[in-house]
Amino acid sequence: MIKEDELDLLITELFEKYGYDFSNYARASFKRRVNRVMVIDRFPSFAELLYKVKNDAAYCNHIVQELTVNVTEMFRDPSLFKTIREQILPVLATNPFIRIWHAGCSTGEEVYSMAILLEEANLLHKSRLYATDLNPTVIENIRRGIFPLSQMKQYSENYIASGGKKDFSDYYTAKYEWAKFHDRLKEKMVVATHNLASDRSFNEFQLILCRNVLIYFDRTLQDKVFNLFDSSLEKLGFLILGSKESLRFSKVAPQYTQWTPKEKIWRKTNI
Repeated sequence: MIKEDELDLLITELFEKYGYDFSNYARASFKRRVNRVMVIDRFPSFAELLYKVKNDAAYCNHIVQELTVNVTEMFRDPSLFKTIREQILPVLATNPFIRIWHAGCSTGEEVYSMAILLEEANLLHKSRLYATDLNPTVIENIRRGIFPLSQMKQYSENYIASGGKKDFSDYYTAKYEWAKFHDRLKEKMVVATHNLASDRSFNEFQLILCRNVLIYFDRTLQDKVFNLFDSSLEKLGFLILGSKESLRFSKVAPQYTQWTPKEKIWRKTNI
């Protein structure tokens, strides 16, 4: 079991040598993940884990992938995507150009889901989807647009529940064990690494989605990220969070109105 001072040493090393800042991640959750890495990678002691992190840059990529949570699926929470389809996109359609930021997007299932919604609303041609994550390994998958074929049944059910009317298989080509989504969907995507803990705003958006990322941050880092989103969101823009996350207790909350009582959607209404 890793000790608190050892955890501090690891956090310092990852930040000073590689620029990954885990200092404000929820401590108990982060500690559990480090202990899991030690078991999976069979380190008999923390000293050997730290030595590996210090001296092997390739291993650093691996440990960052293990320490960041990458659980997602297409059209996850279909009722949310139904709300986006029916209530948010008609508002965004009034803009001459649409910019959407998927922050902490993991392997990109959410981004492809949004691209499909935009195409069906005839808005993809005037949209740009920015897909960012701390982990450089997982976002490479967005550029490939390849997902396990075994997941397509569930994704198709989610798509239909979100209001989709087409045959979901029209959006990908099946080959062996994989489904490759059509290139036209990713042509409007900008994929990049971005660290919510330390990086700045890089554009102005009409819609920002950051779902089930903030639950792993402590209150200080949550406030920092909310300020980042606030400075990145245009007036009357929308912010969508995960089902267990809320803007309500943040310092920027007075500038926002909850769009729907059920979904975690806020609109920036006061400047």
